Amino acid sequence: MNGPDYYIPAAAVGLALACKLPALRRSWRDPLLRSVCVLLLLAASVFFFAAPPTIAEVNRLTGISNISAPLVYSLLSAFSTSCLVLMVNWRGGPPEKTRRVTRRWIAGYSVVIVATVALFCLGEAPEERLRDLDTYYATTPYIREMIVLYLVAHTVAAVAMTVLCLRWSRRVHGWLRAGLVTIVLGYVFNLGYDVTKFTAVFARWAGHDLDFLSTNAAPPLASAAALLCAIGFVLPLIGGRLSDQWSAWTTYRQLGELWRELRAGAPHGPRPVRISWWSPAILRVTQRESDIHDGILNLYPYFDRALRTRAHEEAVGAGADPEQAGAVADAAMLVAALQARSADPEGKIIGAAEAYPTGADEGHRDLVRMSLALRHSPIVAAARALPSEKAAHP
Repeated sequence: MNGPDYYIPAAAVGLALACKLPALRRSWRDPLLRSVCVLLLLAASVFFFAAPPTIAEVNRLTGISNISAPLVYSLLSAFSTSCLVLMVNWRGGPPEKTRRVTRRWIAGYSVVIVATVALFCLGEAPEERLRDLDTYYATTPYIREMIVLYLVAHTVAAVAMTVLCLRWSRRVHGWLRAGLVTIVLGYVFNLGYDVTKFTAVFARWAGHDLDFLSTNAAPPLASAAALLCAIGFVLPLIGGRLSDQWSAWTTYRQLGELWRELRAGAPHGPRPVRISWWSPAILRVTQRESDIHDGILNLYPYFDRALRTRAHEEAVGAGADPEQAGAVADAAMLVAALQARSADPEGKIIGAAEAYPTGADEGHRDLVRMSLALRHSPIVAAARALPSEKAAHP
């Protein structure tokens, strides 16, 4: 793998981090959000500093051959820690237990990072190796222990994360489960990385040469693993918001039939408040619901409760459940009221009506079901076909 093979994933993860920074500024006290941002930062850092051009530049700037090795290994250990910490905070539980487990993981991997640096300082690695340091120095005292230490630490984190995510994924559904399964897949690649590295190192100890496993096979596995893990952690957050947006837009679209029916029945009524095209979907839904409620309220004097009762009985007789039957009955009463108002252009019924309530006595109406019933229910179609003279006298 060359520089772009590392820099492109680093840029992709960095972009994901940039998307999370505004939320972090607003809610910087949120431990889960902080954990996500730290994980993305470390993932991008591992890719960036593991790239051969970056390794060469760091070695040149510091003047120490192979100083990038403990740097990259330490970043990899820190990334493993951030994954474990995020998982602990993500699962939740008693706050004290969560803090205790988090401190243990951080303390354990802090020891690994300090030991990695100490072993590098004790060993000797004078010849710069940009891609094959693990196998080239696999038998060098202290450097050998440093290599084994970071691989063991990485394997422990991979196994722990795989077990935790698998257990949790069996108890959840939706985007969270998809994220957990993606993380598990990422850590399967991580375990593949560890296996190839260990195999190449053990082969060196046995006097054999399987360096290609470490040099050619392991890096792509690590890249795929880091990307999958980052996607898995971000997926439930982004997916949940996308689902909310999709649900809101679906509701907005489904309310369209009812909204247009009321607008057409009152062409000279108050115009709805205009909102900008970039307004969020939930705001558009709220505005549309408000317009619908206002339109229904204006029809109150024309409502025929007897017609609603008959429509409800017909819907129940046709096999509708109680919620659907109520929506069909409300929709039938509404179209009949629109017919009645159309037949009363001078507003005599409204003028003769007493002050009417806000509609609380009608109970909660399922506006979406009402809107769908306007288009699909034959009972509503029959009410729409009532003669306007008859509808004008509820």
